Amino acid sequence: MASSGTAAPLVPPPPRAVLPRPYLLWLAGTRVSLTGDAALSFALGWAAAAHGGQVAALVLTAITLPRTVLLLAGGALADRFGARRVMITGDVAMLAAVLALAVAAHAWGTPSWLLLGFAAMVGTVDAFYLPATGSMPRRLVGEKQLPRAMALLGAGGQMASLLGAPLGAVLVATAGLSGTALVDAAGFAAVLTVMVWVRPAAPAERTPRAESLLAGIRDGVRLAATDPVLRPALLLTATAAAGVLPVVALLGPLMARAHDWGPRAAGLIAAGQGVGVLLTSLLAARLGPLRRIGRGATLGLLLAVVGLAGLAVAPSSPTAVAAAVVVGAGSGMFACHVGPLILAGTPATHLSRIQSVLTLVQSMALVVANNVLGRLATTTGVRSAIVLCAVLTCGAAVIGSTSAPLRALRRAGS
Repeated sequence: MASSGTAAPLVPPPPRAVLPRPYLLWLAGTRVSLTGDAALSFALGWAAAAHGGQVAALVLTAITLPRTVLLLAGGALADRFGARRVMITGDVAMLAAVLALAVAAHAWGTPSWLLLGFAAMVGTVDAFYLPATGSMPRRLVGEKQLPRAMALLGAGGQMASLLGAPLGAVLVATAGLSGTALVDAAGFAAVLTVMVWVRPAAPAERTPRAESLLAGIRDGVRLAATDPVLRPALLLTATAAAGVLPVVALLGPLMARAHDWGPRAAGLIAAGQGVGVLLTSLLAARLGPLRRIGRGATLGLLLAVVGLAGLAVAPSSPTAVAAAVVVGAGSGMFACHVGPLILAGTPATHLSRIQSVLTLVQSMALVVANNVLGRLATTTGVRSAIVLCAVLTCGAAVIGSTSAPLRALRRAGS
């Protein structure tokens, strides 16, 4: 059917498109656990900061390095043995590790070796857990329900992030690292209980066990690099990650310091972006995405560009917070279209491997962008770094608008 050339309106999903109960239980369990993880992450960072900046950086590296190195292996393993089995194993491992941290912190305090060892454990488990959990929505819901399911997943993740840091601050002040670890352990126990109960509606297709793990990794990377839909979608995601993700962790605090707005403003800028993502995720969960998936992703990126431009010229902290909300709304709109697109376009035999590639390209883009933007902010000012983010995000929008496979895609059932 010919397009009229105008943006398709948001259309409510049909009444029968109710998300299945197993998915809702899985969603609730994982979001509870994610809130505990965010609280413990704050507590871990706070404890590491007491040892100085070098130790704090090493703790972050101890999480990031094994996760990055092992991600592709984690995706291949989940496709071979089953994502649910990998998730249960990861939950058991993390439950044991968090309980051990609680006992050790109560007995010995927070020595640097304990923080580094636990951080390395987190990064290693994440490498196997993230590709598996990223594939679960496709395994638990139908294709027509997938965009709403993933929008609700994104909204739950933002709620966990927004609640986790304040919860961590309260727990650190009242119960220390040990008490915070016990709260996180309760979250892992909850999601483990859910994972034992929840099973995919149909048996998952798996790669043959005769295939070596290395061959499985190569096959996943080959598919990501050659598929006419996955390749531009992953490139689009990597470029958008470099342009949008550094705003919260890097540029917001740098901007607040450069203008003497104080730490409260930096926190509000981060919260503003989170609120923007939450609002668009809830809207997409309620109404569904645009019929033209590529157009929805491109419009989201352009909205983020508007927010980044506003942030670059913001004369005061309230204006910066408002601009951050727009950035978050745009990035949330982008994620609500591209996330389901990648998951729905992946063969059932490669779900976890493509999720591992997705996480890897985002992480690598963010590592490069953080270093380039940090140096640029130091040499020419933070505003120029934010302008570069706007340029990168605009470049991602161009990729989305000029990619014929992405432009041709429509929402399932439309």
